Amino acid sequence: MKILQIINAFETGGAEKLLLDSIPVYRKLGIEMDVLLLWNNEHPFTKELQELNVCKIFILHESVNKKDVYKLSNIPKIAAIIKSYDIAHVHLFPSQYFVVLANLINRNRTKLIFTEHNTSNKRIKNLLLRSLDKLIYRGYERLVCISKEVENIYKSYLKLPETFYITIWNGIDLRKIKEAKPFSKSDLELNLKESDRLIIQVSGFRPQKDQKTLIRSMKLLPERMKLILVGEGALKSECEQLVRDLNLEKRVLFLGQRMDVPQLLKTADFVVLSTHYEGLSLACVEGMASGRPFLASDVVGVREVVRGAGILFPCGDDYRLAEEILKLKNDTEYFNLTIRNSTLRAEQYDNLVMINKYVELYNSIYESSFGS
Repeated sequence: MKILQIINAFETGGAEKLLLDSIPVYRKLGIEMDVLLLWNNEHPFTKELQELNVCKIFILHESVNKKDVYKLSNIPKIAAIIKSYDIAHVHLFPSQYFVVLANLINRNRTKLIFTEHNTSNKRIKNLLLRSLDKLIYRGYERLVCISKEVENIYKSYLKLPETFYITIWNGIDLRKIKEAKPFSKSDLELNLKESDRLIIQVSGFRPQKDQKTLIRSMKLLPERMKLILVGEGALKSECEQLVRDLNLEKRVLFLGQRMDVPQLLKTADFVVLSTHYEGLSLACVEGMASGRPFLASDVVGVREVVRGAGILFPCGDDYRLAEEILKLKNDTEYFNLTIRNSTLRAEQYDNLVMINKYVELYNSIYESSFGS
């Protein structure tokens, strides 16, 4: 059984991190699995997987132009690669569309799986694109939903047979989080003191995320509280401007893309995910596993994971976010209870549980399609 994982590129995101952490494990289990990227943006995730040297990595475009991801010329290139694989496991748009069309060129010789990582997409809301979107989904053997919330949304949208859907929670390598050692705060920034209380958010600077609410909350918190923002993205410059407008330059640090997130989480005192929506956020799981109080927006794709463990605050409400951070800071019992509940919840999302369920799915599809 040969499996090809296909994704647009390795960028800052849960789907990308999931592949980076899980492919070496699949290989150790004896599963032949490789990766196809539409674009190489020289992201640290790509470099790390290359250095691990555990699989083939096909890259369609080595250029710096992200628009190459959307070229229709990718379709025949994908077709030439996937024909050598029994199963192609696809993530994100436009790979989602291109792989189905490429498989048609090959007369559907490869069985396709798509993992839906979010609760919505722009095509659902576009009347002109809905019919095409639904047709593309029919090119897949199974739709993997990363939460029951996602499954219910797509059942209502696609109206395909029950057997088309399966829910497999995303998972993380909890061992990496547990074994990580914190940095000295001054190692992150010379002007930081060990007495400073650090708040951290790890996420790309994209419209989906909501770093601005977290930045605004800093005006409501004591001076000794500092904010660390990890990630890159198109909206980073807007967030940097907001920091300047609020005179927070000495209290908000932009660390860029980092590969030492577990250590950074352990260095912080509070972990936050301010976001407008998620599928099943791995950042939530990492935050809850960190041994630090975790706070997140009360939105679709987050509340299912966090409710009853971490702290939920209304989306976009910087005042409530600041109140919750201060309550944690001032109430030791509440602080410790939040950590204990969050750590227990994170145990449900160990990536070995996820990987075993995917192996069962791959075997099922392979045996029903190619078995004797």
